[in-house]
Amino acid sequence: MNKNDFKSLSLDRLWELREEIVAALAAKMIAEKSVLEDRLRKLNGHAQVDQIPKARRSYPTVFPKYRNPNQSSETWAGRGKKPRWLTAALKSGKRLDDFRI
Repeated sequence: MNKNDFKSLSLDRLWELREEIVAALAAKMIAEKSVLEDRLRKLNGHAQVDQIPKARRSYPTVFPKYRNPNQSSETWAGRGKKPRWLTAALKSGKRLDDFRI
């Protein structure tokens, strides 16, 4: 079709063309997906394509190693980013061992 052909069509006809295109695209995508899934099954030795991902492994509870002397409820296990209270105390000149539990 020429660009001018679209300009001369009514809004209803353009909408019908759009719906036909969407339906054709959906059908082709479904067909392509089934072909790709078949190929994947053959490559994986008949493994399921839509497998449910395994849950993350549970990690043991890590006990805190450091405690804020000003507020005893604030603790840090030594993993991840340092808490603000510890960073501020280290900048003021204290050592990490000063906060060890």
